[in-house]
Amino acid sequence: MALKTDEYYMRIAIRVASFGLGSTSPNPPVGAVVVDPNTGEIIAKGYHRAYGLPHAEVEALKKAGDRARGCYLYATLEPCCHFGKTPPCTDAIIKAGIKRVVCGIKDLNPIACDGLSILKKHGIEVRSGVCAEECAYLTRFHLSRVLRKRPWVMMKVAESLDGKIATSTGDSKWITGEPARKFAHKLRAIADAILVGKNTVATDNPELTVRLVKGKNPVRLILDTNLSLNPGYKVFEVDDTKRTIIFCGEKAPKEKEKLFLERGVQVVRLPYGEEGEVDLKALLSFCYENRITSILVEGGGKVHGSFIKEGLYDEVFCMFGPLVIGDPLGALAVHAKPISSLKEATKILQIRVKRFEESVLIHGLTEKGYELIRKAVENSVAEL
Repeated sequence: MALKTDEYYMRIAIRVASFGLGSTSPNPPVGAVVVDPNTGEIIAKGYHRAYGLPHAEVEALKKAGDRARGCYLYATLEPCCHFGKTPPCTDAIIKAGIKRVVCGIKDLNPIACDGLSILKKHGIEVRSGVCAEECAYLTRFHLSRVLRKRPWVMMKVAESLDGKIATSTGDSKWITGEPARKFAHKLRAIADAILVGKNTVATDNPELTVRLVKGKNPVRLILDTNLSLNPGYKVFEVDDTKRTIIFCGEKAPKEKEKLFLERGVQVVRLPYGEEGEVDLKALLSFCYENRITSILVEGGGKVHGSFIKEGLYDEVFCMFGPLVIGDPLGALAVHAKPISSLKEATKILQIRVKRFEESVLIHGLTEKGYELIRKAVENSVAEL
């Protein structure tokens, strides 16, 4: 077996990193591969399993043992060189006798220092920017936390071909098929939090948990400016695996707050925005301060409209079911403010289309989301 390209091994590292999706926050998912340059053989693979556990590079080097000496190491993110929950990965790489290190993107977190420069000073050959865009996307939650001091925000909608998420009576089960719903649960499993408005809670009485796939439950975030909901809905049933935060305005009734607190629901009062609703930017600041690095917004239409209006979405997942509802009073997937020109519309880039039996997913990044990815890529392909 001959040595293959850097891109070949990096894509394997990306696949390995995906095993850690949803379990590493607030750290990013990272994958690493140790390769024998003489034969091209993959000696060991490793990934960051959970926050506080060894990083991907250390996992791979431990598996490789003495065979790591003289090998190449591929990592989706630049190895760290600081003491955090675990010792520096650069120390382990130097000690293992690795000859060459290739990473997907540089770590823009100032705490992480400059791992590649340290490795280079110890005589290790280094390269950055291999499969950079794919690695930046993998690391997008971390990049948003570090560079923008806010979570990465994803919009998820299941809608009919004419853009409705429910009939005028509120019937919405089911617009898409089971494979599409299973994919939606995969999104929940990788997100730190899931967010809906009070109307979705009142109409659907959802659990907002991960059930159709394996994975942790996201923190459930509920928007209810005036605390108009009652605590009897499923989403307010909390335990060690299910946590709920309800966001209300500063003037919401104190007596209602007490009812939620008695059920174990956290109540957070936030300033009011321009429309008299909870200020979404203040909500994102709260999430950042509480180590929530990603939010999956599932609606309803007014909530999506508010996030669109504020320009807070980074990524969009629109799943279309094989239905034309045709109900003029049906609920819209996005209910935002009127606009006078298509130039004001939210543009979606990097479009991908995937079919889930009878349902079709359209997925892409907003301009703000893509800008963050490009910044990481440009920084990573620069001369070391």
